[in-house]
Amino acid sequence: MSIQVSPSPIPNSNLVNLTSTLLDKDVYLTELLNQVTASKTEGWLQELREGAASWVRHSTIPTTREEEWRFTDLSSLRKLQFNVKTGNFASLEFDILPEAANSRLVFVNGVYAPELSAVSDLPSGIVVSNLAGLPVDEQEGIRQYLAQAEGAQEVFTALNTAGITDAAVVWVKKNVVVETPIHLVFISGETLTISQPRCLVVAESGSQVTLVEDYTNRRGAESAEEEVYLTNAVTEIWVGDNAQVSHTRVEREGAEAFHIGKTAIAQSRDSRYTSHAITLGAKLSRHNLEILQTGEQTETTLNGLTIISGKQLADTHSAIALNYPHSTSKQLHKCIVGDRAHAVFNGKVLVPKRAQLTDATQLNRNLLLSSKARVDTKPQLEITADNVKCAHGATVSQLEDDEIFYLQSRGIDENDARKLLINAFAAEIINQIPVPSLREILLNTVNNLKSISLDS
Repeated sequence: MSIQVSPSPIPNSNLVNLTSTLLDKDVYLTELLNQVTASKTEGWLQELREGAASWVRHSTIPTTREEEWRFTDLSSLRKLQFNVKTGNFASLEFDILPEAANSRLVFVNGVYAPELSAVSDLPSGIVVSNLAGLPVDEQEGIRQYLAQAEGAQEVFTALNTAGITDAAVVWVKKNVVVETPIHLVFISGETLTISQPRCLVVAESGSQVTLVEDYTNRRGAESAEEEVYLTNAVTEIWVGDNAQVSHTRVEREGAEAFHIGKTAIAQSRDSRYTSHAITLGAKLSRHNLEILQTGEQTETTLNGLTIISGKQLADTHSAIALNYPHSTSKQLHKCIVGDRAHAVFNGKVLVPKRAQLTDATQLNRNLLLSSKARVDTKPQLEITADNVKCAHGATVSQLEDDEIFYLQSRGIDENDARKLLINAFAAEIINQIPVPSLREILLNTVNNLKSISLDS
């Protein structure tokens, strides 16, 4: 696969000015770094880790004074001391998708769990494995892609790289079409632990693959929902010429957890990438989704759904850098916000002068279920090309009384009427997920939400 990475077109205000931080190191971040780098690896992987660690030592955790983080306060995170624990849990429950019953990798606290994984039902031409389980010559091939995607020097991404000991690897060879979905399960938990899942996907030219990336807590364990832990996840996806990747990312961590995730995609000429990002869990979550176009005529579809309640905060930041002509991007992100929860959406679409004949649309729709629910939305288009078709917008609304009354007039009680309207709002995103069993799980989750009714 030939992928040329151009100079960064994405203005990343998360990047720390090193000269200003050399004199003011972040002690908390340094202690966290010492935890994740305690175990060592060998060869090129250790060199990669040391380079990232050196960068982190002169960085700081973002604050609300930075534009990209002004609605997401990490001060509650800084009050906690996290430790690395690599042991498997005695009892684990997670959803096994029938379509991927034998094409599943499971990681517990970032550590590969072979007894929970199953990769026997895969065609030739695809590699699905943990990094440490690959032969040495195949590990060398990973070197040109791992930690090479755009935005590698964002502080949490660099922290993840500094602590890499293993990773989920999906490598699809040239012109191989994989009908079976690949299910990547990342289970985190135990109080005051930090886990750093890493995922690398390479789809060579002409290939096709469907991925489900699933972040969850150790359901079934006593008090698992109340456990305070940190998941810092990074996924890199390289889409080759004329390749097609369908990617579903589900975040359903415990109610007291912190989740910070980065998804970085590089799209080559004529490639197609589709994302379905579902955010349900965690006390505080942040997902950075960054797409870099490296060739002409790409198609990018980003679907997102955030459903939060209580005092949850969920922040989605996306950036699409369209550097070449004849590209198409479509983004629809929906938020359902109840109780005192707070949703944040910031989406950037960058169309420089050389990206002529670009067709880009972006829409953020928000449904507030409570008078105290909050959403901050900022869709952005930055266009210097003069022959493009681009649009963006945002809406914030509540359930319409007329619609509820109409359903009541048909014999449906008020609470069920609200559920029907909320389910319909969410189903527009969920129904596009290409894995039927996962669609059913998510639709049932929406239907069973305790805070589904209005909280006045």
